[in-house]
Amino acid sequence: MKDIVVIGGGTGLSTLLRGLKNIRAFRLTAVVTITDEGGSSGTIREEMHIPPPGDVRNNIVALAEDENLLTQLIRYRFTDTGVFENHSVGNIVLAALTKILGSFPEAVMKLSDVLGIQGTVYPVSSQIVRLIAVNNLGETLIGEKGIERNRGKIIYITTNKRFSAIPEVIRALKSARGIVFGPGSLYTSIIPNILADGVPEAIAANPCRKVYVANIMTQMGETLGMTLSDHVSEIERYLGSPLDDLIANSEGIPETLMQRYAEQGAEPVRIDSAAIPRRVSIEKLLKLVVDDRDQLLKVRHDEIKLATILKRIFS
Repeated sequence: MKDIVVIGGGTGLSTLLRGLKNIRAFRLTAVVTITDEGGSSGTIREEMHIPPPGDVRNNIVALAEDENLLTQLIRYRFTDTGVFENHSVGNIVLAALTKILGSFPEAVMKLSDVLGIQGTVYPVSSQIVRLIAVNNLGETLIGEKGIERNRGKIIYITTNKRFSAIPEVIRALKSARGIVFGPGSLYTSIIPNILADGVPEAIAANPCRKVYVANIMTQMGETLGMTLSDHVSEIERYLGSPLDDLIANSEGIPETLMQRYAEQGAEPVRIDSAAIPRRVSIEKLLKLVVDDRDQLLKVRHDEIKLATILKRIFS
């Protein structure tokens, strides 16, 4: 079996994992960001002083058995008004386990064991950190919520303090036979993992192939107007070493959906010639899904097609 490490955050990474877990030749490790500040995760982070559990929970569930009652329980989100409104059961369980065990990474591993997931999920760090970005308007954007409100171009991103990756993450990166970045928000899901001390060095020291799965759409506040090569350049800038392969979507977006995304300031990520010198897999990867939260149709990657491409790359 080949050890494959995937790096990212919320929806994009969990989509990728749902496809990859069906490839028996891969032994998966997910490295997940800990800078989320929204919703249930943000509340738990602020009130309980632990890393936000939401992105980690999403990826644990992605590697679990879908029909398992425990998986459904961990996935469940309260929608009634009251003290539990908008809280996920999985977030509450991870918070409780952290208090019992005294360690957020141990809590993640214990929940993973209970659910019997097909792989391993690690938070990149056990520390609580906030993102800080500077845009071309001279504004300093504090935290993920501040970045979401950005109307300029991000020129630099860091954290409010130095933080180290947990040892398990460094070991996984050093021994991986393949490393995958994304899909996911460039500045709030992918790059925050690279900012952890020890991560860029571990990746650079490993001669395995490094792959970037490009987003289908740009994102308001983060990547408006950025091409495929712009995304790649930013990852390589913080990584300090090159990517080997790129995966990008070539399939057109339905017109009605394009109009709604355009109203939000989003557009398809343009595949420009500057990205072509690397190995690029350009294929139809589009999948339309109804979002659980707002019940709107959204653009996502087809996880089975992604998994097939990655299997080909790493074979």
